[in-house]
Amino acid sequence: MTLREGETELLTAILSRPTAPFREARVKAVLKAVLGRGGVPHFEDPVGNLVAGAESRAAYAALLAPAGREAVPIFVAHMDHPGFHGVRWRVRGARLQIRWFGGAPTARLAGAPVWVSDGAGYEAAGTLSKVRLTRADRGIDTAEVRVSRRGVSGRSPAARALYGGFRFRAPFWRRGTRLYARAIDDLIGTFTVCAALLRVWAGRKKPRCLALFSRAEETGFIGTIAHVKLGWIAKGKRPRVVVNLEASRQLPNARIGRGPVLRLGDRLSVFDPTALFWATSVAQANLDGAYQRRLMDGGACEASLLIAHGVPAVGIAIPLGNYHNMGIERGADSRGANAPSPEFVDLRDVAGGVRFCECLAKTPFRPDAAWVEQREAYRQRFERQHGLLGRG
Repeated sequence: MTLREGETELLTAILSRPTAPFREARVKAVLKAVLGRGGVPHFEDPVGNLVAGAESRAAYAALLAPAGREAVPIFVAHMDHPGFHGVRWRVRGARLQIRWFGGAPTARLAGAPVWVSDGAGYEAAGTLSKVRLTRADRGIDTAEVRVSRRGVSGRSPAARALYGGFRFRAPFWRRGTRLYARAIDDLIGTFTVCAALLRVWAGRKKPRCLALFSRAEETGFIGTIAHVKLGWIAKGKRPRVVVNLEASRQLPNARIGRGPVLRLGDRLSVFDPTALFWATSVAQANLDGAYQRRLMDGGACEASLLIAHGVPAVGIAIPLGNYHNMGIERGADSRGANAPSPEFVDLRDVAGGVRFCECLAKTPFRPDAAWVEQREAYRQRFERQHGLLGRG
């Protein structure tokens, strides 16, 4: 399974944009431009999450308002990746105090290369120094960036305008079917949902589905919590089902190169069984066996957040190497175990994920009817064999 014409260009555009928690504007700009060209309606909610599949809050509400038996799929992927914010210049243009947001490696951090951007033209390279870990030593708390090389702009923006993350040979590169990048979680999920939307909106029949490209997931689902607090997703009589897209740490039976993973649950919860039954049937019918199913309990995702607020949810994971740049699998450009390393995925898994989301958007889901065929199979089995019960 491969990506279609134009999708590779979209993927590289997304991966080349800088992002960090609360600093997702450059990625969002790419999404808005390509969705607009593809005729996919979209708008921003009051906190800057990008909603696709409706052109306004009123259209969003109108899609969910009427009673009906067929559920509206709501795809969710986040636009950020763990990274840092500038706090203050210790030496303007040369030494930047930073604060880290989200997960991070904890070994061999001194001298680790980083990039710095203000999202508006200033680009710089530097290295980490004076790193302080969190109280539990599970990530980076604060550090200093020694700026070693500035881009074409000679200016030094205000420290609080700057953000960044780990730097490698390039923002992304390929080796066979393997794609390496400084940030894949969750830019690959963002790409997957966007590409699937473009496919389904290119057809004659416009789909009844929504997507939420969320902000600041890496600090505890902050953008999606804000969206839930608006109350929009809970209003209306039509059933709805969330499909959360993530790049998730590969685990046994959820291996890189063997297809997208239908996520049965995460570290916090198991997902909706009726929605999982629907998603499994869609995978069986459309992915030629190139998919996996597993409880992905290496971390938590936004599906559990929506379940906690009463919205049925499932998850799809693209198996990921070097989760949160932690050097778990090591490999190319890695600084070692639990040290800064590029994340990586297999492009065949990504293409399978796009196809999976496309088919979910096109396949009706009626929660009240999902188990009808299975119940009939049980009934027929009982009719054939119930007479044997009296012979025990």
